[in-house]
Amino acid sequence: MNFVIATLPGDGIGPEVVNQAVKVLSAIGKKFGHQFEFRYSPVGATAIDALGDPFPEETFQNCLTADAVLFGAIGDPKYDNDPKAKIRPEQGLLAMRQQLGLFANIRPVTTFKSLIHKSPLRPDLVEGADLVVIRELTGGIYFGQPRGRSENLKTAYDTCVYHEHEIVRITELAFDYAAKRRKKLTVVDKANVLATSRLWRETVQNMTPNYPDIEVNYMFVDNAAMQLIQWPKQFDVIVTENMFGDILSDESSVITGSLGLLPSASVGTHTSVFEPIHGSYPQAAGKNIANPIATVLSAAILLEVGLGLVEEAKAVRAAVDASLEAQMVTEDIAFNKSKASSTSGVGDWLHDFLLK
Repeated sequence: MNFVIATLPGDGIGPEVVNQAVKVLSAIGKKFGHQFEFRYSPVGATAIDALGDPFPEETFQNCLTADAVLFGAIGDPKYDNDPKAKIRPEQGLLAMRQQLGLFANIRPVTTFKSLIHKSPLRPDLVEGADLVVIRELTGGIYFGQPRGRSENLKTAYDTCVYHEHEIVRITELAFDYAAKRRKKLTVVDKANVLATSRLWRETVQNMTPNYPDIEVNYMFVDNAAMQLIQWPKQFDVIVTENMFGDILSDESSVITGSLGLLPSASVGTHTSVFEPIHGSYPQAAGKNIANPIATVLSAAILLEVGLGLVEEAKAVRAAVDASLEAQMVTEDIAFNKSKASSTSGVGDWLHDFLLK
């Protein structure tokens, strides 16, 4: 079969880790008889430098007409350190989500037996942890209007807005995931303080009778943050609003021992985008030391969810498991950092393993 994959390496370590995922997908194509066309476009700081726009029209059209989107990372210190910058790389990410209708971010969090020692949490707390964070992606404080700063720069404001239909569609997706897993859904909000959270809770409560087989519980976000560390194995599917999901899904990387291990999928009305959650990590850019596993596992989700290639996705995950067992890993998760592999070395190993 032939597939077009819009490939957006982005900033920082994005190009390095995306290159390894492309190697893996190319190997899958050879192994299973598929033809992948990787159609590249700029995004983020790279696109600002080249075209003055963090999400140019040509990049949008590439995504819109592709079968799936493989995305690296966005972010550059020269914009982070300039609070007065009017155009920022992150605006490209928000534009991508909005224009492609990417309303749900799905972040699976699983532990690997060979890496339990890397988690700062006790092994008995994290071994066997397996949860999914489903984050609403196009509403909330990141998109709400009005927003801005006063002319004297001494006051700033952001607005958090949610509509019932946004809550319904993300929660329906969360119920579907829970039905396929352990049938437990945790709704995270701040309903004791925020009006938007009270709308979330009321909307989900109205939906719950339609899903009698799913156990639903509600948790304030501060308590959820604590419980994720104290007892992560209690969670199956978590659904929450945009900012809470952003924070909690990054926090959950502690469970696995490395932010470089967590993939994600952003599901939309027009297409879906598959990306690691670790960001651009500019300190490591160009050093060939970044962990590509999260991006490779994102490519596995791309195969399964984006293209419907279930066996191919299983093959990628098996290759990743084998690389971890063989300690063919980057320095962030290596037993012995002096024997750690490079980013490209891990990609080459996975490519060759798949073609054995």
